[in-house]
Amino acid sequence: MTTTTLLGDTARLRATADFVREHDTTTLLPLLLPGLDGLELRALADRCRFAHAALLVFPPDHQALRAELTACGLAADTVPQPSVVVRERLASRHGRDVAELDVRILRPEVHGPDGERRMVEVFTLTVPPDSELAEIAAHERTEDHEAHLAFEVGQPDPLVLRGLCAILERHGAVADGGGYNPNEDGTVFYFTVPAVSKVGYRRVELYAGGDHRDVLAAHLEEHRARQPAETLLRLLTGAWTTQALATSAQLRLPDAMDTRTGIGAEVLARAVGAHPDSVARLLRYLAMLGAVAEDRDGFRLTGLGTLLRADAPGSMRSLALMYGGPFYHSFALLPHAVRTGETAFEQLFGENHFDYFARHPELADRFDQSMAASSRMFEPLPAHPVLTAAGAATGPRTVVDIAGGNGALLGRILTAHPNLHGTLLERPHVLEAARRSLDATGAGERCTYHPGDFADVPAGADVYILSRVLHDWDDDRCLEILRHCARAMPAHADLLVIERLLPTDGSTSLATSWDLHMMCNVGGRERHADHYAQLFDRAGLHLVGHSPLPLDATVMHARKPAVPAPAQRRGEIERGGPGEG
Repeated sequence: MTTTTLLGDTARLRATADFVREHDTTTLLPLLLPGLDGLELRALADRCRFAHAALLVFPPDHQALRAELTACGLAADTVPQPSVVVRERLASRHGRDVAELDVRILRPEVHGPDGERRMVEVFTLTVPPDSELAEIAAHERTEDHEAHLAFEVGQPDPLVLRGLCAILERHGAVADGGGYNPNEDGTVFYFTVPAVSKVGYRRVELYAGGDHRDVLAAHLEEHRARQPAETLLRLLTGAWTTQALATSAQLRLPDAMDTRTGIGAEVLARAVGAHPDSVARLLRYLAMLGAVAEDRDGFRLTGLGTLLRADAPGSMRSLALMYGGPFYHSFALLPHAVRTGETAFEQLFGENHFDYFARHPELADRFDQSMAASSRMFEPLPAHPVLTAAGAATGPRTVVDIAGGNGALLGRILTAHPNLHGTLLERPHVLEAARRSLDATGAGERCTYHPGDFADVPAGADVYILSRVLHDWDDDRCLEILRHCARAMPAHADLLVIERLLPTDGSTSLATSWDLHMMCNVGGRERHADHYAQLFDRAGLHLVGHSPLPLDATVMHARKPAVPAPAQRRGEIERGGPGEG
């Protein structure tokens, strides 16, 4: 690397620092987006502020970087952090493995014209003399792909973020990627500025503190639509992601990690009894997924990765082992399922998954635990008006959970409503574990355990629950189950059905993914709300309404249709009312 090149980086760094010192939010936005009207400018300025300008530099070593920062009047003692987003962008542009690119971020502070504290965001990729990375450095200095201006969103929420993105897009800014950085718990939305922009930057960033990947997903979808080959390549490697997460869970790697302090790959490898270099490579991939984060001490667990620990509240470890285990293997036979309409799981294992798990108790336990991993879905359910009314009623009221597994949902409901009694209908071999689970909640003494199948739904209760049951079956079997419920229900009883509903507008939904899973592994299906309404009608029930639950789930409320009193019915006939041909 020559002295001229070094001076080039220093000059670029100095120009960036001067730009940040000279501009403020209200003067910069109209330059970026000519055509902003007064209301739009105010909406942007009220909700975000000019926070920094960024560039990527390529010092030969850390000492050279400190000298460049000092020469530009910037603090040289800023602690660098790993950059997830820029590292991935560089790797994608230059066809490199992300593990080869140790990109760091420094944010020395400067002050704007109004005295407001801002930063220069300095991305650094160390490129020693004669390094094979020199070609990347030369290209990036010429193109300045990572140079951008950033606006930090104050008090971000999904509605505000979508609104700000919409204003930028309306004035010609184009989605240009982004990502979530678990190292600093922040979400980045990149845009290419319109050609008519009057500043020397081609990209702008909206930065929102916290995890906003739900809003980011739509933003990235627009970006990927213009890069079909890259998008397809990422989709084709989805199996690698499943296996990487499942492997970390199988090794109990998350259980050996800390959420605050990084641990070296060799130490972790010894703790889990694995090959050190292979563990390091797995950890780098997990860092790209956001399951772990890398710091100067090694790798630490993120909030996402914590869900793979066996002892974590809401642990998804069992789910990872199921999706990376038997269900993963059966998905290899998806072509058979699509060609024949038969279930891939049965083709592979010789029987349906219920019977197979019943013959393999360890898998049955894991399956029940994996179902419990979605317990967040049920958090709002005890507050449903049907359950609230039953819990507040005078006199005893009973809730029946049909095929309720380990009793986790019933325990949640009984804990929220101390006046309710519960009945759990399940297969005999499941009830013992459910009894222990409900006793642990303190609600076991208010619960009756009813061994049996769908034909054995106990009669005379006040509320019946079918949670994630109907999607396991075809329409004929669903109709049979619902008719068993209808026969058992008194006229006043309510039925709550929890399922994922397929969207009617083609929007992204977990239901669409689970529909494929049902086809491949179970033989059931996800359905639209209208489809369920038709099944209810055929079973002698009426869909009263439905409301959303977390994880793209929905609770549907059904009842028996109201039957008019005899005197009322006779009067209608005499008047030629309803029922007249």
